[in-house]
Amino acid sequence: MRSTIRYMTTKMTSMSSMIQSSTRPEGDISSVFASLSGDDMNKPLEPRFADLKREIIQDHTKQVKDSWYRLLDALKREISIIRSSSKTVIPQVNFNDMKNLSSDVCNEIRTRGVIVVRDVLPDDYALKLKMDVENYIKQNPHTKAFPQDKPVVYELYWSPAQIHARADSRVLEALTFANSFWHASPSTEISLKENTMYVDRLRIRKPGDAQFALGPHVDGGGIERWEDPEYRSCYTPIFEGHWEKHDSFDATHRVRAQMCLYNTAGGCSAFRSWQGWLSLSTVSPGEGGLLVNPLLKFATPYWLLRPFFTQRRKDDDWQIDTSSIWQGATPGRGQEMNDSLHPHLELSTSMVSIPKVRPGDMVFWHCDTIHAVDTVHRGQSDSSVFYIPAAPLCQVNVEYLTRQRDNFQHGIPPPDFPGGQGESRHVGRANPENVKTVEGRRAMGLQSFEIKPNMTSGEKEIVLKANNILNL
Repeated sequence: MRSTIRYMTTKMTSMSSMIQSSTRPEGDISSVFASLSGDDMNKPLEPRFADLKREIIQDHTKQVKDSWYRLLDALKREISIIRSSSKTVIPQVNFNDMKNLSSDVCNEIRTRGVIVVRDVLPDDYALKLKMDVENYIKQNPHTKAFPQDKPVVYELYWSPAQIHARADSRVLEALTFANSFWHASPSTEISLKENTMYVDRLRIRKPGDAQFALGPHVDGGGIERWEDPEYRSCYTPIFEGHWEKHDSFDATHRVRAQMCLYNTAGGCSAFRSWQGWLSLSTVSPGEGGLLVNPLLKFATPYWLLRPFFTQRRKDDDWQIDTSSIWQGATPGRGQEMNDSLHPHLELSTSMVSIPKVRPGDMVFWHCDTIHAVDTVHRGQSDSSVFYIPAAPLCQVNVEYLTRQRDNFQHGIPPPDFPGGQGESRHVGRANPENVKTVEGRRAMGLQSFEIKPNMTSGEKEIVLKANNILNL
């Protein structure tokens, strides 16, 4: 009896220390966004940010100002094209055609920054995954969610259904396909052919919901894109006045960028090349789904340069702004946009609904793509997804994967998400033994990666480092 008590005490102490070691405070998805949590996005930041502004463009002020005018003209032209298009501008590919795309389709994907991949999973299997996770929620009514009164986004990460979806070979193949649009120098320690699993939440949005009104935003940090020198290096051509030369798919500096400088409940410390989700329901435009701004090539330099400019007297008179107000960038929150702060994006008309999706389809949008959700779900059935982003094998992702793997073992939220007990006491939650496929076990840090023929020096190096860091 005493040994049993001692064992239980040790187990509880271990569990308590694991929860305490997860440094993120408790919360929900509203922790990520100033607009959902009630923070003021227009509040001036500390004076040090004004100094940072001057530092970033001090040697390129004239070039940046000239480029700003070129950018405004380009945006106006491109938004007009989107607005007048009689068909969707969102690229769509079938799962079975992913390896045989034309150069035109690939270029369109890079320009738009979004892809719909059809038929990744069979309809009936995707619907079963939704039914299974709904049963899991019923078994665990104490599950946290947002909003609390009529849940939409659940703080669930370790349900068996989510685990099965993440380990599915076709889902992992779709993630690798998404990563294939990226590139890096041969010496860069990244493998775009291997994907690590960044475990995320799920959404079940019921008809009529208007509370989960998440406006235009970009994930992967906020003020960090300017504040962290390495993250800022991803956008060097933009800050030097040559936005046309910016390559949104160059991973060279992304692998060392610090995307989470503030210890908040919603910060992201991993490199997600694409945000993404797996559809668990049939959703048409206006039915509680995703909207994107399909102008990656043009919108990214706009919102990155916007804090550097203020408008004087007339529409075409812009001056360099030396104040510390940063449009939509709030420390510790995601980057948000609106018509007031970013007027030339014309978000009220340039945000486009993704085309109708069915159970088993996947949608990916580039980590710099502006996206939002329908303000009101006007459909007749639920709009449900498992969030499954792409996260290629690199050191920052492997280090995150190690911590995530430990949290999986104990049923607590992944490191980037609001802390607390999570699912540690949930009935029927999954554990590492439930991950059956080799690809799935690698993606979850449960099995070693392999050096394969024709790998670059950087790819070989990151595989060796990954196995060492993961202790495999």
